[in-house]
Amino acid sequence: MPSSRSRPSWLSTMFALLTILSFTAPANALYFYMKAREQKCFYEEMPKDTLVIGHYKAEILNPNTNTYGPDASLSIVATIEEVFDNDHRVMNQRGTDVGRFTFTAADSGLHKVCFTPDAAGKTGWIMGSGGNPVKMTLDIAIGETSKIESEDKGKLEDMAQRVKSINARLQDIRREQVFQREREAQFRDQSEATNGRVVRWTIMQLVILSLACAWQLSHLRSFFIKQKLT
Repeated sequence: MPSSRSRPSWLSTMFALLTILSFTAPANALYFYMKAREQKCFYEEMPKDTLVIGHYKAEILNPNTNTYGPDASLSIVATIEEVFDNDHRVMNQRGTDVGRFTFTAADSGLHKVCFTPDAAGKTGWIMGSGGNPVKMTLDIAIGETSKIESEDKGKLEDMAQRVKSINARLQDIRREQVFQREREAQFRDQSEATNGRVVRWTIMQLVILSLACAWQLSHLRSFFIKQKLT
């Protein structure tokens, strides 16, 4: 891996300049190829309080299929150095093959943004002879903090509106659940009252039948007694 302080060749410089020109828009997506453990750097003149938000995805070439795809062992080291301050490193972040980074320039001046794909500890085809090519897809937003924050604020407001809508739906569901519980309680009370009336009526019928049977037995007894006497 080349030293972080070494200057790129004229070809790399031209590539970096073209890349920097592509960064003039608020957000740009581009891709480039590099080898494992090869460092690729871009230079950007940043005013103070400039916010940089980047999303990246790294895919490595599989020689068996000759296609690029994700690899869990691949990691990306993203660094930012202040060229105007003897390459003082202000950010050093290691992430997975898909990740995000943010940085805010503390001072105005030329900054160097570098990416290095790495597969530390793996001894397979990925490291090979000089490493297999890595396809790096990069989406970077460079601009004033207030501008990017205002864009993020719009997204947050949209998300907040969606959350409010979801909360309103949850409230409707809760009200429906309360209504169903109240109807269930009313139905249960009505059922218990009906069962109570049925039980009372059944008891009354048993009492009446018992009294009728007792009267009939008494009447028959008196009848048989009279028949024997006569």
